[in-house]
Amino acid sequence: MTNAPAPSPSSNPIAVVVAGALGRMGAEVVQAVIGAPDCRLVAAIDTTAGKEGADVGLELGLGELEVAITGDFEGALCQASQAVRNDGPGGGAVLVDFTHPSVVYEHTRAAIAYGVHPVIGTTGLSPQQLQDLAAFAEKASMGGAVIPNFSVGMVLLQQAAAAAARFYDFAELTELHHNRKADAPSGTCIKTAELMEELGKAFNPQQVEEHETLAGVRGGQRESGLRLHSIRLPGLVAHQEVMFGAPGESYTLRHDTIDRSAYMPGVLLTVRKVRQLQGLVYGLERLL
Repeated sequence: MTNAPAPSPSSNPIAVVVAGALGRMGAEVVQAVIGAPDCRLVAAIDTTAGKEGADVGLELGLGELEVAITGDFEGALCQASQAVRNDGPGGGAVLVDFTHPSVVYEHTRAAIAYGVHPVIGTTGLSPQQLQDLAAFAEKASMGGAVIPNFSVGMVLLQQAAAAAARFYDFAELTELHHNRKADAPSGTCIKTAELMEELGKAFNPQQVEEHETLAGVRGGQRESGLRLHSIRLPGLVAHQEVMFGAPGESYTLRHDTIDRSAYMPGVLLTVRKVRQLQGLVYGLERLL
């Protein structure tokens, strides 16, 4: 996927709004969008103090892009809608959001309301919020995507974990991220557990009466019995391990993201496909 040739320039390149444009992931998205011949950056949203009105390209060291940073989220969505008013069917704008769990629900709902297709990389949405957004997107006849992890390698790990879960009754998941990540466990780890749980089986049948001398040391336990552990340390990017155990053996799956550029092929793939979707999809595997 990463070696695929770039699409040919389009007469109507995809209008893209980036929320969280000055953040680590947002900056990568801005660079990916301006480097894609079939995309155009129409708005950059960020609430960093003192950056309102600054050129996002100059702030990120990418050269002047003539796109000013704004903290007005709904104003940027309105601007994006106006930018595509003459593009015809299937020509809607796209929002790529890497902001914060505390605002991602409102951002997604606002994008759908303004007719801008949401591509959400921010994790932390609850199952009920996902259901509400899916219903709202269906009612609005809008395509959107909530992607816990844009890495193709992570999708492959999740598929391998779901396959291995058929053969193992004992399994635990550990996710490791930088210490500026707000939610725990990660959306990617939760998604992996959900895929493993689709079999409908119970994991980790109790072998002994456990007692924690330090509360939480055994991680969080889901209804299925799967245990999830979260580690937060500076120097990490994003990593996940799924360990299965059986008499006489263990089987470990691990994925390491060492640079955020690994996510960009998945981001651009989603940007290119989201306008053809019907309703809200959850997970990159739905688009591959």
